[in-house]
Amino acid sequence: MITANAVTAVTDSTFAEEVLHRDGPVLVEFWAQWCGPCHMMAPVLAEIAATRPDLTIRKVNADENPTTARDHRVMSLPTLLLFAGGEPVRAIVGARPKARLLAEVDAALADLS
Repeated sequence: MITANAVTAVTDSTFAEEVLHRDGPVLVEFWAQWCGPCHMMAPVLAEIAATRPDLTIRKVNADENPTTARDHRVMSLPTLLLFAGGEPVRAIVGARPKARLLAEVDAALADLS
């Protein structure tokens, strides 16, 4: 039985292990509880995680983990950063519908090939 990916929360202390040292592309959403558009992204990211086993999705609460948000120059929420090989390769700022978000992610991954 194949288990669907889940959108897992990471912290300042787990970010390196969960994102930077992970094989394959990782999409990280920086969000906050007070951010309405961030809440709109939650079901979109959950659906992508369930249908795209090639893409790991993580989320970072920017209010609770300010070091990671600062280190990656997150200035607006939601900000999604796509990491490949431990390096950020694309920043996506603002909420997106699923199709548009996947198009941007896939374009960034194609640019790496």
